[in-house]
Formats: sequence, structure tokens, C-alpha cells
Amino acid sequence: MKRILVTGGCGFIGSNFIRDQLTRYPEQEVVNVDKLTYAGNPANLSDIENDPRYRFLQGDICDRAFMERALSGSPVDAVVHFAAESHVDRSILDSGPFVETNIVGTQVLLDVCRAAEISRYVQVSTDEVYGSLGDEGFFTEETPLAPNSPYSASKAAADMLVRSYFHTFGFPAVITRCSNNYGPYQFPEKLLPLFISNAINDQSLPVYGTGENVRDWIHVLDHCRGIDAALRRGKVGEVYNFGGETELRNIDLTRTLLELLGKPESLIQFVRDRPGHDLRYAIDCSKARSELDWSPEVEFRHGLEETIEWYQTQTAWIQNIKSGEYRSYYAAQYKDRLQTQGDTE
Repeated sequence: MKRILVTGGCGFIGSNFIRDQLTRYPEQEVVNVDKLTYAGNPANLSDIENDPRYRFLQGDICDRAFMERALSGSPVDAVVHFAAESHVDRSILDSGPFVETNIVGTQVLLDVCRAAEISRYVQVSTDEVYGSLGDEGFFTEETPLAPNSPYSASKAAADMLVRSYFHTFGFPAVITRCSNNYGPYQFPEKLLPLFISNAINDQSLPVYGTGENVRDWIHVLDHCRGIDAALRRGKVGEVYNFGGETELRNIDLTRTLLELLGKPESLIQFVRDRPGHDLRYAIDCSKARSELDWSPEVEFRHGLEETIEWYQTQTAWIQNIKSGEYRSYYAAQYKDRLQTQGDTE
């Protein structure tokens, strides 16, 4: 594939994916479309902004005319769709932006890609569309969708649109669903970067409920490798799950983080639980192993140590975000209630 278009490429996973593509494939060209909402940070890609293989376009995936222009001119071989509103807590407070971006934006993108005769489309989704697991079992690609938050409902609806375009029009789409990502460049509304930042500054680490909720953690570069495998080797019309095969209770993750940072557990502060908080997520990756020759490579504790080190050396990056739109947004929308609560999703 000579040229790919990535939506939401200034976000956490998208920026890591773009950098990985340009590193992995010397002849690869990438067009990055991002609206630059509060979580879209051009600084995430400042190290490649002068690379002639990289082109940035600021715009909204809901703007059909803009997306048509983005796909015109030099031919685009494939589209990888990351752009989404992704914070569960914000979706509970106001689901409107999630419906607009995640559903309507996906529909616009699908129509524009069909018209442009794109040869491959990857919908980057989430394991949250499957709902919540009990103490046993795993999500497979055949697990019925049962989203429990406005965010996950909007992602499930987008997935169903993609599925319908494959079955109705023969659209060359692949869907990927992944567990919780961690790694560099993650916006500090999420649990790990927020907790790392708070712990470094001896501030409290707010844990929802009693911390019994379980999540599977995958390093962002393992996820990027999975998306790349689905893009290049995935079967059209199929869904592929990616997970890190590292299930941890939120309280255990928090304690491990404090241990690695040499901070006391007295920093843990239990706070009121999120409404409808899913108990457990766990991913069965066997299909990706067998069909894509993919498996997670980054051992969790090692990856967590590297992630901590990255945030320890990038304090200016974090403070610039917290002192800018991030802080003003939360002051206006959250009334200080959620500014210190890390979203686990």
C-alpha cells in the first residue's frame, strides 16, 4: 500500500500507529486527518511533521465535502479509522458528541470511501461493545454486542454500519476490537497517565468503587501491530480481537503503579463508582493468532516501567495539556467532579 489515510491520527493510538507505519515501511505515505478536539494533540507527531511521507489535514470526518477533498488528488489505497469520542464519563454527561462523531462521522466516511473506491478500510473499535463479563469467560469475535454506556453504544452502532456496508455493497472493510491500551502519548484523562502524573506529584489516585473492576491491558505498539496485520492480511468482512492477555483489577494495577514509582498506598482514594460500570473485560486473541500471525509481545510489567519512564521525562508535555484546553474543558463540563478520576476505558 503506497498511501493510507488515517483519521484521528493526532490522538493516542493514531499517533503511535502513524509513527509505527513510517518506521516499519520506508516507502509508506500517510495522510492524517484530525479535527484537533481537546484530545487531538499535534505535538504527538512533532518528530515526523517534516517527513515528506507525512501530510496533516485538519478537518472533521462529519464534513463530507472536506473528506471528499481529503481523498481526492493523489490516490489513497486504504483508510484506517481511529477518530472517535472515547471517554466513557463524558458520554454519560452528554452523549450528543459521541453520536455525532462516532456514528454520523463513520457513516459519512463510509460513503466517501465507497465513492472513492478505497481498496481497504479498517474500523478501529473497542472490546466495550461486547458489554461486561462475569468472573469467567472471554470475548470472542462471535460474542453478541451488548454495550452498556453511551460511548460503547455509539461504537457498536458504528461497527454495525461498517458490517452493513460490507454485506450490502461488498465494501472492503475489516473491524478490529481491542482491550485497554497503555503507552506513550496517552491523553491524561485516562487512568494510567493520570495516575502516573498524580503519583509523581504526590496527589491522590482516585479509584472507582472498590477497585474490583477488571481490565485486560495491551501495549499500544502491540495494538498497532495488530491493526497493521488486519490492514494488510485481514480477510474482508471479518472482525479481529486484540488483547494483551493481562487481566488486572483496577486496585491491583494502582498498587503496582505505586510500587514502581516508590510511592505509598496511602495515595489511593476510593471514589463514587461510575454509573453502569462494566465489571470485567477479557479478550480471546486466538483468531488473530491463527489468521494474522499476531500475538502480544510486550510483557506488561516491562511495558508499564517504560511507560512510567516516558511520562517522568515528558512532564512538560503533560503540564501543557493540563494547563490548556484540557483544564478549561473539565472546569466547564465536569464542575471539578471528574478532573481527578481516571477513565479506565
